[in-house]
Amino acid sequence: MLKLISHHKGLVRSNHKISVIISGMPSVGKTTAAIVIAKKFGLRHLAGGDLLKQMAAEQGYKPSGPDWWDTEEGMRFLSARQNNPDFDKEVDKRLIERIKLGGVIVTSYPIPWICNDGLRLWFAASQKTRAKRLAGRDSITLKEAIKIISRRDKQNRKLYLDLYGIEFGRDLSVFNFEVDTENLSADEVAMIAVRLVKEYQEHSLYRKRSNLV
Repeated sequence: MLKLISHHKGLVRSNHKISVIISGMPSVGKTTAAIVIAKKFGLRHLAGGDLLKQMAAEQGYKPSGPDWWDTEEGMRFLSARQNNPDFDKEVDKRLIERIKLGGVIVTSYPIPWICNDGLRLWFAASQKTRAKRLAGRDSITLKEAIKIISRRDKQNRKLYLDLYGIEFGRDLSVFNFEVDTENLSADEVAMIAVRLVKEYQEHSLYRKRSNLV
């Protein structure tokens, strides 16, 4: 259920503003847990997709609503993104800047491999389990969901190998903890993540007080 990978990587901060990064394959439950953590600890939730919309707006697009990506305009922007890796690199750069300032929880695929700050959690689940979650969320068949998940997994691995040389989903040495969500409900995953963040926050405050003595 819970695997300690490294207790020390990125766990010491110079101020009280913590940063948390959750990564994992598509439909593993990152966003649901991040929303709970953001509310519990007063953090701002940032996702790569949000910053992509911000970049789209800067270029004259008019992104609005969660379904914007499926509109004609949204598809045009995604097409431009696929042809220009600088989009993803700029998004990751902006996320890292916010992580270093603290006070955020970030859901991102590659950030834990390219940023040493904050508490880094990897959420794990089998492809079939993730497909079931996607099917239930988007009201599609399990067969359709499996195809989507399989395609996304392959695309992500290729994208981040090409961009950063990352073995996405395979090399987990950069994480502090791995949370196996396979047989857990969304609430149970959130509870585990909240406990880890609380311990991280207490550790950070303790180190801060110790440094002041």
